[in-house]
Amino acid sequence: MSDLHDCPRTGPTTAVATSPTKESEIALSPKDRSEPKGRRLVPATTAVGLVASLIAGIATSPPTLWGLLPVVFFSLLTLLGMDILIATAVSVMSVLLMLLPAPSAIGDMFGASLGETVTMIGVIIMLGAGTGEILRITGTANTIVKSMLRVTGDKSPKRAILGIMLVCLVLVAALGTLAGALAVVAPLLLPVAARLGFTRSATAAMMFLGGSAGLAVAPFAGTNVAIMTSAGVSYPQYLLYGAAPLAVLSVIGGMIVIPWVQRRTENTGDEYDGSEVAETDGPTPGIRRTRATVAFAVTLAVCVGYAIAAGAGTSFPLLALPVIAVVTGVAGGLPVLATMQHVIRGASTQLRMFFLFWLMAVFFIAIDHLKPFDVLRTMFNDDLGSMSPLAFVAVIALLGMLGAPGAAAAHVVLLDKVFGDLATSIGVSANAWVIVLLFASKLDTYGPFPNGNMVGAMGLARSSNLRNLLVTGVLILVPATLLYAVILVFELR
Repeated sequence: MSDLHDCPRTGPTTAVATSPTKESEIALSPKDRSEPKGRRLVPATTAVGLVASLIAGIATSPPTLWGLLPVVFFSLLTLLGMDILIATAVSVMSVLLMLLPAPSAIGDMFGASLGETVTMIGVIIMLGAGTGEILRITGTANTIVKSMLRVTGDKSPKRAILGIMLVCLVLVAALGTLAGALAVVAPLLLPVAARLGFTRSATAAMMFLGGSAGLAVAPFAGTNVAIMTSAGVSYPQYLLYGAAPLAVLSVIGGMIVIPWVQRRTENTGDEYDGSEVAETDGPTPGIRRTRATVAFAVTLAVCVGYAIAAGAGTSFPLLALPVIAVVTGVAGGLPVLATMQHVIRGASTQLRMFFLFWLMAVFFIAIDHLKPFDVLRTMFNDDLGSMSPLAFVAVIALLGMLGAPGAAAAHVVLLDKVFGDLATSIGVSANAWVIVLLFASKLDTYGPFPNGNMVGAMGLARSSNLRNLLVTGVLILVPATLLYAVILVFELR
């Protein structure tokens, strides 16, 4: 499941960091912009699904396998192209039509959902966006970019590729959001890429692979928090068995794949026009960039170190991210009140995501009342339970990749609810379960189909060639799948 909730912008930037959707539409013909055929089926599908839910609710009672109807309905609506937030709201209506609860019971479900892990992840995403706004305002992002490019150098194309990927990795890992962090850093990187002669496609590939590696290792990313919570592992365990292999492979693979993309696309009209990637404005008066950057780095390191040492759980980012933002802003010369205003402005860009995850929490609570997973486990316990641990994790990982796009963290929670207990009972270790959940939630970021993270990176790089980015992703996806298969064989032997 790709993290589509990462796509909205993080505050205002220069003209380069425009909406990914608008960027990708620039090169499309009117025919290409016509409404996809799938979306024409949405109204009829919605009506049929809601009516079927009501009939199933009247005709059955919990526990019932018909409780899976809203889950299937939700997946179908998203696959047909309905907006993920609207699809979630409609799916909540579907499950409520099956339950037919009293109005007070509905209110209780909405109230209880505010304390759920899924809703908490939505708040974490908002706070990551607020922290990103502070990095932009204080110039911390600019300082990180210049410092890392100075360390890696740009005397050879490969060193420049490594530098740009590492910049994206660090910013995405720090903020826990891919397109949000890339929106902050894109105006700083594009002039560098243009000056060094990189094409739009190669630049998009650098930003995408570096950002994807950062998203895998981000300690406060919503999906990663969900994986660690579901598997019951610490951050170092999550890195060792899950995220680190994928991040390392993305960077090393990028060093091979991106020069190939550059050779395929140079002298084809894919180069940047110098006028559209002008250098960004100079330092904001009164802002102390160096102090802000040092404060950010130290505070981030302390927070991550404490989380590891204390075994802090899902709720820790709710404290860590605001602390990082406030310390960085104040160190950079912003008054505390102004710092909080910038954090709120950045977080408000992700308000939509809070409502998405809140509705997701309501959805899961209501589904639990229907108890379809109890029926499902009873039906398949013998078949799945008789599998070897290796065969079981292979089946679940592949099933996981079929989830609805745009809600990776929620999908992780759902996958663990359905199969987590069974996995434990047949001897699947926590480390192996981390790999399964990570594979199901992150590997499809690399392909084989387009996704929000791809389009976001492509748009922010001012590229319009999705095919090149798809090829780039698949060239990482294949070895990553083989790598995790080998790790699972050794882990479960």
